[in-house]
Amino acid sequence: MQTVLIIIHLVIVLALIGVVLLQRSEGGGMGLGGGGGGGVSGFMTGRGQANALTRATAILAGLFFVTSIALTVMATSTRAPRSILDRAAPAAPAPGQQAPAAPQGGNVLEQLQRLQGDQPAAPAPATPAPTAPQQ
Repeated sequence: MQTVLIIIHLVIVLALIGVVLLQRSEGGGMGLGGGGGGGVSGFMTGRGQANALTRATAILAGLFFVTSIALTVMATSTRAPRSILDRAAPAAPAPGQQAPAAPQGGNVLEQLQRLQGDQPAAPAPATPAPTAPQQ
């Protein structure tokens, strides 16, 4: 369902781009030559074209917002809310087991990675820089 809605959303986006590009510029700064309007001069009358394109733009914009909201609702409804505090809190040890040692040193990010089990790789030992051979 989500894939179909994404495809519909993309078709609406492409149509909206096309309709906006078909509209005649009111500023006149981008028009070619003195007449402006370029390739769609014989398509419809000026007023009819403006009304049709304005209405098409409004409808496509409304459909764009509806599909955007629908995609957002679908994306958020499928995932469960999670909190980093819930995952970072160590569980109480079972009776008879020792509590794990508290993380030693490091910054907060490293401590959280250790608690999650994502141990960062130990840094490689520093090797001395090679020296140039003496002659």
